[in-house]
Amino acid sequence: MAQIHHFEHGWLTPTFSYTLSVLGSLLGLVCAVRLRTAPSAGWRVWWLTLAAVAIGGTGIWTMHFVAMLGFSVVGMPIRYDVPVTALSALIAIGAVAIGLSIAARGTKVQGARLIIGGLFAGLGVAAMHFTGMYAMHLDGTIDYMTSRVVAAVAIAVVAATVALWLAMTVQRPLAIVASALVMGVAVNGMHFTGMSAMSVHPDPAATGASVTGANASTLLIPIGLTVIFGVLGLVYALMAAPTEEDRAAAAYLAARLERENDDDLYEPAPQQGPNGRRMPTGGAAWTFRDRAGQ
Repeated sequence: MAQIHHFEHGWLTPTFSYTLSVLGSLLGLVCAVRLRTAPSAGWRVWWLTLAAVAIGGTGIWTMHFVAMLGFSVVGMPIRYDVPVTALSALIAIGAVAIGLSIAARGTKVQGARLIIGGLFAGLGVAAMHFTGMYAMHLDGTIDYMTSRVVAAVAIAVVAATVALWLAMTVQRPLAIVASALVMGVAVNGMHFTGMSAMSVHPDPAATGASVTGANASTLLIPIGLTVIFGVLGLVYALMAAPTEEDRAAAAYLAARLERENDDDLYEPAPQQGPNGRRMPTGGAAWTFRDRAGQ
């Protein structure tokens, strides 16, 4: 059995992967707050998509790839199948989107919807992880310890359920930050539990020339740029979109303007007194008496 290193660069890769998972979770939770207060179906789809991209794409999948930069097998080159790696990203985003759409149905948070949504999202996250591992090519056979795989899947389901509950309940900034920190621990715990389940048995006849695909450093630049522009896009979307308070203020101002316009429309016409002088149109004009006519 080949020797495996999960932290080839020390604590650099796990620290960076945890930071990414917290950042993605933070942005996703803020999008989920907007999802709960969306004024229409179109806005709900918009915020659901952004939350799924933030949590599934940045918080889970990108974290997985960055953590894999610290993974190595002694004496074996590692390459990645690009289409399968991209598929794993789509699985993560789709799983989170399905889980959120189930949990966000209705006006109240219900345990049944959270459990079903967490099950879908958790199994999807686990599928993303092992699809990403399937994309890894090396001169050897990869085996998995069943008990640790089950533990990783269980962590993924529990973490996804807790993440959905937080997405549907937290609203205050401090609670959102604390929730993102907890979600980061859960996502990284699932990843490294799944990684600890694997073992590699080298192929004695392999020479290393048969390993095809892209290495991690080649994928790092496009993935890094995607994350940077994706995060900037999410931040811009959050800053540009009106909040519930903004919509309430706009509705209040619109009502004030409409009321003022109505008052102008029904303003009484100016009246003239017996001497031909223009009389005021205030309340006194409605009680004015022409003394000369008495």
